[in-house]
Amino acid sequence: MYAMRVLRAHGLPDTSLQDVFRAVVVSHIEYAAPAWSGMCSAADRTRLDSLLRRSKRLGYCRIDQLDVADMFSAADDNFFSRIKSNSLHVLQPYLPDHNDIPYQLRARSQSLALINKLNSLMTPTSSYAYSTSTLTDLYIRVNDIH
Repeated sequence: MYAMRVLRAHGLPDTSLQDVFRAVVVSHIEYAAPAWSGMCSAADRTRLDSLLRRSKRLGYCRIDQLDVADMFSAADDNFFSRIKSNSLHVLQPYLPDHNDIPYQLRARSQSLALINKLNSLMTPTSSYAYSTSTLTDLYIRVNDIH
């Protein structure tokens, strides 16, 4: 903010100030946002939003600049669309299969199927894999001990 005040004091026009703010501050917020926005706490987002509001009020930032939550959402959507459109992308094999839905509901931003976590995480030793007969046998054995 100090550098922006100095630039304004030296006579830089408002449009140029807004270009500098976009190139320096907004680019730092958007840099790798898909990677670090999930770790950003609500307090951090509030502080970033207050920085943008103060900059808009002082004329350093354009009025139509998105708030932080919208910037993070747009960065995520842009990142995901680049993965979907590039068949050679490193993360492409990790996307689920294409899901064809025979009925029409509302428009979706993606048409991929979700992974069934219970089926992929279930192992013979997990608590979900025990059958009712195994649990009944265990109950009988515990009661026989007492």
